Amino acid sequence: MASSWGSFLQGEQQLEELARQAVDRALAEGVLLRTTKEQSSSDVVSYAPFTLFPSPVPSALLEQAYAVQMDFNQLVDAVSQNAAFLEKTLSSTIKRDTFTARLFDIYKQVLKEGIAQTVFLGLNRSDYMFQRNADGSPALKQIEINTISASFGGLASRTPAVHRHVLNVLNKTKDAARILSNNPSQGLALGIAKAWELYGSDRALVLLVAQEKERNVFDQRAIENELLARNIHVIRRRFEDVAEKGSLDQDRKLFLDGQEIAVVYFRDGYMPSQYNQQNWEARLLMERSCAVKCPDIATQLAGTKKVQQELSRVGVLEMLLPDQPEAVARLRATFAGQYSLDLGEEGDQALAEALAAPSRFVLKPQREGGGNNLYGEEMVQALRQLKDSEERASYILMEKIEPEPFGNCLLRPGCPVRVVPCISELGIFGVYVRQGKTLVMNKHVGHLLRTKANEHADGGVVAGVAVLDNPFPV
Repeated sequence: MASSWGSFLQGEQQLEELARQAVDRALAEGVLLRTTKEQSSSDVVSYAPFTLFPSPVPSALLEQAYAVQMDFNQLVDAVSQNAAFLEKTLSSTIKRDTFTARLFDIYKQVLKEGIAQTVFLGLNRSDYMFQRNADGSPALKQIEINTISASFGGLASRTPAVHRHVLNVLNKTKDAARILSNNPSQGLALGIAKAWELYGSDRALVLLVAQEKERNVFDQRAIENELLARNIHVIRRRFEDVAEKGSLDQDRKLFLDGQEIAVVYFRDGYMPSQYNQQNWEARLLMERSCAVKCPDIATQLAGTKKVQQELSRVGVLEMLLPDQPEAVARLRATFAGQYSLDLGEEGDQALAEALAAPSRFVLKPQREGGGNNLYGEEMVQALRQLKDSEERASYILMEKIEPEPFGNCLLRPGCPVRVVPCISELGIFGVYVRQGKTLVMNKHVGHLLRTKANEHADGGVVAGVAVLDNPFPV
């Protein structure tokens, strides 16, 4: 069975030899990160952490995740166009969460002035875990949807070759052939290219807004390279550069260093620490422009945890996707239990249930980037502090997913090679492009599997907890 690849190995020595070969292949394939010491330079790089073996994923759940992705694309797009829903849903959150409030302020300013952009681009990733049901069967449950800076489409395109190599070394050629080909970076670039084309100016550029200290630069470069192959030029700039050198003309076209910008692709701007006053001004300037933002501010707000919780309420999906009962059923089948913590009877009840059975819940703030959620005793302490405070409205409670652990080796620079119990999170990349009210592209473009030791509650690859992986369909 796929969960026990280690049984093919005759002890520690062979495991270490296989790990050495895997790391060399990963470096050769470009599965790379900059180092923590040299985050602004590619002079010294390391391999991005990954699993020695592909991890078991039930084929039916992989198919289900792919099948529902176009529905999620449509849902995010519908939410982003529904100002009344966003305002009502986030009304309690923006009173207590200053970051969401700043984003919402920009949203209101853009609505008041009138939205200049006519082409809309969504590059998102919907993340799932495999819940172990009472009868032992697995079920697909959504953790979150990332609507800004959904990463690892580039590196996920490079890892299948590494795992095929490992299995070929073990003479498991049939198993090697079962590892799915995967090229999200190509699909993500296709969406950007379509938006660029619809913008309608051959000379205009794509602006990739990035941090100066960016370990995950090679993941981003994969998409840049795909665009350049289509003769679409990309410039990388920081928020600070846009604040200093960006401008709008009388038609609200965006210019940077005198060059027109067709598409703004954000790989920064999803966490409070990434903004100062200058950066907020740069974000507003870009939002006011007619350039295609990926995401625009409404789509970033559509990806908040509070919106996710509200979508799970009875009747909300039907309101947003009228006359689409099949899509609604597919979406709802992936929802885990989610509960509001707004002040009032409903929030009080959810809080009491979580305090009574903390192992069943996760406390989530309105944050992206991994490592923000609270579990167990930490969650209990936070809930006790928040109990009578309005600040609790800036969090949601979610049912904790309990997957079935399996054995794998997590390969990280400087760490020993050993088999540990692991759990995985599956992400499906989605792309959509809308022109005016017409959806001109809606597709799924690949997957990402990340795996972590079962002992770790929360955190991503760059945060140093999860590692890159590939699904082995079972």
